[in-house]
Amino acid sequence: MAIDQPVLEQVLVALGAVLASRGSIFEIVVVGGSGLLLLGLAERTTRDLDVLAIVSDGRYGSSAPLPSALAMAARDVAGLFGLSMNWLNPGPTSLLDFGLPVGFTERVATRRYGGLIVHVASRLDQICLKLHAAADQGSRSKHAADLEALAATPEELLFAARWALTQDASEAFRRVLIEALVFFGVSDADGHI
Repeated sequence: MAIDQPVLEQVLVALGAVLASRGSIFEIVVVGGSGLLLLGLAERTTRDLDVLAIVSDGRYGSSAPLPSALAMAARDVAGLFGLSMNWLNPGPTSLLDFGLPVGFTERVATRRYGGLIVHVASRLDQICLKLHAAADQGSRSKHAADLEALAATPEELLFAARWALTQDASEAFRRVLIEALVFFGVSDADGHI
């Protein structure tokens, strides 16, 4: 089932209610298409909710594997809405390995849904993540389309590119990153990253 913004809100309300009914509270950090939907920055659908991190005592930790109580609640909610059993996706958690963009934690938007607290990556941080993914997957990817919809400025794209190089400092990635920047209208990127 494709998830749009209204459905996503309903799913999160349901997940928060299930968690609360079981005496659980989880705090997660969300990125990707679902994050864009929650911020009202995109009008598209998604198949999942990308969970970057689990927050514990104010610290971001790996979301893989999801804590069992959260995973069980997510599976129960999946059944209610006809979602894939893995709609709560810890895939992007590897981005924590080399660090998030400077100021990420201060820029998140926070929402509460019963027993679920959701921190959504800001527009600037979404630009960083989407540029990294678009450079990796190409100009025809959903990430490139999302990045175009975000209408990033050259300054935002250069900030994003500098962060992306902390994730992969290889010369091959630098070349595809510069190509991506040129595609998005930053012609003098090589001298600025």
